[in-house]
Amino acid sequence: MLSGKTVKLVLYEVIQFACLSVPIFVIMERFASLMRHVRGGDLTAYWLVVAASIAYVTSVSLVVWVPLKYFILTSRRFISEITAWRPVALAYVIVCPLPCFGILLASSKVQTDGGHRFDHFTELGVSLVFTSLIVVDIVERIRPLPLTGQADGLEADFELPSPVLTHLEQVATVSSQLSPERGQNGSLRQVEPGTGSLGSRWRDTDGYATRASSASYLYSSRFPSGCLRFLWIREPRVEVFVDSFLFWMDTTEMLRAAEVSSVYYSNWIFPIHIVAYLSTLRLILPPSSPLLGVLGVFLQDLPFLVIRICLVALFGYVTPLLYIMKNLFVCLTYVYFIFLTKLKVFNRTSMF
Repeated sequence: MLSGKTVKLVLYEVIQFACLSVPIFVIMERFASLMRHVRGGDLTAYWLVVAASIAYVTSVSLVVWVPLKYFILTSRRFISEITAWRPVALAYVIVCPLPCFGILLASSKVQTDGGHRFDHFTELGVSLVFTSLIVVDIVERIRPLPLTGQADGLEADFELPSPVLTHLEQVATVSSQLSPERGQNGSLRQVEPGTGSLGSRWRDTDGYATRASSASYLYSSRFPSGCLRFLWIREPRVEVFVDSFLFWMDTTEMLRAAEVSSVYYSNWIFPIHIVAYLSTLRLILPPSSPLLGVLGVFLQDLPFLVIRICLVALFGYVTPLLYIMKNLFVCLTYVYFIFLTKLKVFNRTSMF
């Protein structure tokens, strides 16, 4: 009987290998069909391309993928110390999206040079590549979390913190109140707890806390019970899926603009796919890496902004203006808060 960890490991490895091989097979088969149409129905070119795709996947699996996975599984201590980058993501970005983007560019070039337009579903390859890319990212991020039961630290989200301190006042410590009192004969007398001045001090403190509770503290509502209890639950495993898809939304929209017929059959498809592939290099870094911010600006937002402005100027509104504004605001805010705010003119406290 296989254990749960073994089943989860096998499931993850099968999913990642499928994300490696399926996009290559599908895109290469579409390219093989395109070559058959261009050559007038010649099946030789078709089967040569199909055989090349099978040989490529087999070679990459035996030379790169399987040795890397074996090394990771047998050297858990060494791999666990690598926190600045992800080896599996690096290997995947090199062996899968790179050749897929190359085949997509070759498909466009073949049709443009021959004056043909056989491919009427160009968006399939792009969606398949990025879906596989997102799935690999999700598997790498969700691997430490269990698939059944509650995730670690989830219990802390079941209840909202209460109370939340919003006002602080200096209060004397208990030790400072333990001052000795003198008796009738001049000798020192220790005050008993709950009696004398110390007892009155505790009563005053309790009264102060009661009076100040309404003004100095903000009490959050407790975690509700009943049928609507699930609305306050935060599930980190669900957030992994949401964050991964949102992380690549801008890149997929950039490639969607490249699938417009006027853009797809022009030379602008080359810079679009090049900058889109460069943006996928961010997958190498873990989500907690501080370098994601600067890489997002210089590998995504800045080149995407330039290309989108050029596309709108040449082909019209082939891309939504929302993404242009997103790239523009990200670049401007990055330059302002990272560089301009360090200047002396922006460090005056008299300003806003």
